[in-house]
Amino acid sequence: MTITQTVEIPANHRLTINVPREVPAGPVILTFTPTETKPIKERGFGCAKGQFKMADDFDDPLEDFKDYM
Repeated sequence: MTITQTVEIPANHRLTINVPREVPAGPVILTFTPTETKPIKERGFGCAKGQFKMADDFDDPLEDFKDYM
């Protein structure tokens, strides 16, 4: 039986693994394979320009709050 599970190794390097019940009790072999992390692409100012549109009446008072104003 082979089970593949991706886990995040915490800073203290202590790992708790929940093993499915169908795995019989007894010795097992664990293999740790580091995954490759993709570098985070730098995002500059204006990278989302044109993706969002504000309504023309965005700054107008809301009808729901007329009683409080």
